[in-house]
Amino acid sequence: MASSSIDAAIALTRLGMGARPGEIDRVAGDPRGWLRAQIRPEGAPLPAGERPDTAQRMTQYVAYQSDGGARRNAATADAEARREARQAGRRALADDTGRAFLARADLAATTDQGFAERWALFWANALSVSSTKFAAGVFLGQYEAEAIRPRVFGRFEDLVLAAEQHPAMLLYLDQARSAGPDSAAGARREAGLNENLAREMMELHTVGADGGYGQADVTELARALTGWSVPTARDARAGRGGERAATAEGDGFVFRANLHQPGARTVMGKTYPASGRGQDGRSQGEAILRDLARHPATGRRLSRRLAAHFVADDPPAALVTALEAAWARSGGDLAEVARALIAAPETWDPRPAKIKTPYEFVVSAHRALGTRPRRLPPLRQALAGMGQPMFAPPSPEGWPDTAADWAGPDALVKRLNWAKVAAEAAMQDDPSAVALSALGERLGQRTRLAVARAESRPEALTLLLMSPEFQRR
Repeated sequence: MASSSIDAAIALTRLGMGARPGEIDRVAGDPRGWLRAQIRPEGAPLPAGERPDTAQRMTQYVAYQSDGGARRNAATADAEARREARQAGRRALADDTGRAFLARADLAATTDQGFAERWALFWANALSVSSTKFAAGVFLGQYEAEAIRPRVFGRFEDLVLAAEQHPAMLLYLDQARSAGPDSAAGARREAGLNENLAREMMELHTVGADGGYGQADVTELARALTGWSVPTARDARAGRGGERAATAEGDGFVFRANLHQPGARTVMGKTYPASGRGQDGRSQGEAILRDLARHPATGRRLSRRLAAHFVADDPPAALVTALEAAWARSGGDLAEVARALIAAPETWDPRPAKIKTPYEFVVSAHRALGTRPRRLPPLRQALAGMGQPMFAPPSPEGWPDTAADWAGPDALVKRLNWAKVAAEAAMQDDPSAVALSALGERLGQRTRLAVARAESRPEALTLLLMSPEFQRR
């Protein structure tokens, strides 16, 4: 049985975001209790600071879009002024998203709920949206704060439904453009079906590529999702008749009944009836998504992904089985799955098997040094240099999560360069004390001696940050 001290180090550095000064000692009395206490119905903590909610953000985005339309229709004399105004609007939206990222990084660097933070980041990545598409990036702060964080310890089906219906996801995967060819508006506009959201919903967000579905199921789901959309400037104008949409609960989601493909849908062997009288068709797509979320293949796939993220790239089979059993037993209650992760003996194997991503490395270094990321430009530059630019996973799959993706020679050189800068700026006088505080019993003798014998304080702290024990979790 491992000592409470090594368990505290594992809890903070593997399951959390890294240890702050004195934190291992504070947690050592009950590491598992410290983790369990963070599993709360209200979800994970929110980054500090004022931010527009999704509805307010949508108003800003629609105004930005409207300005673009006005610029295209403006007289030549007005074109330059409108172009500059649109660029300013774009910068304002991007700057606000940057502030949201900085607030998120600051939370990660300072929170006393590191497990809840890592758990929330896992689900944000599993249901990934990227700022590589500007329209989606505009809403990323709101997406995490409103769709993801409040639900990460609730039922998975509620989490995934909130994610899929958020404007960030709808815009990222082009769902707002999808129209049923036989719908009232689709036939008139000769608009077509877009399958992006349906495909990723099945392949990445729920059952997975080997979950037993085929292309026909993707198409049927895409038809059921037609009408899921976001507000536009057109919605605010009077006289649009049936094309005017109603916003659901002020959350930036709009269902457009006149774009919904009529008829019953059959997905993975189950038939979902067409909308009845007085219904708008929205419930058809929701019913299918909830069934996908409850499908055994979903629990199996996401349990393995959780085990691979928290413990090892090739996770222990017993751990995956335990998480899957908790998922099935609880009906996808993520709080129960989190408790199963904490209870599993495989979680507490003292051998560190995971390489930190650049974001995890930077956050854990701030925690170890007792500092915090106060300015966005150096943080953004550092993460981009290390291959993980802010809010910008390269695809809907999210950020990769294995050593092979992050441990290349060039990547390690970039980490070394950042570590030197961070070490120069640090204020601690005793690097050996910093090392012990950051890693506890995970600190090896070799690294301990290297830090103690370094010729300068910055060199000692750099050696700590680049040590195998610190680079892994």
